[in-house]
Amino acid sequence: MEYFLSVLFFTLLGVAYVKGYDIVKRHSPDHLVHFYLIMATIRMLLVATVVGLYVFFTENREDAIHFAAVFLIMYAITMVVTLLMRH
Repeated sequence: MEYFLSVLFFTLLGVAYVKGYDIVKRHSPDHLVHFYLIMATIRMLLVATVVGLYVFFTENREDAIHFAAVFLIMYAITMVVTLLMRH
């Protein structure tokens, strides 16, 4: 269940990034750099919050470590895809 929610989380973040990028590009292309930095910061804070909450509320240490590792790998993949993606 956690992994399904993780994939859903990163999918929603990706859709928000793509839609937001298109809107900013259409209305104010000069602010694309600001948009990217803001989205990167929001994504980093959300990922840190989700991992922190999961680790804090999970009683099994191995499950918490495994989830955190998988979630951070998914975050790294998302960052690489975002950097390589060209609209």
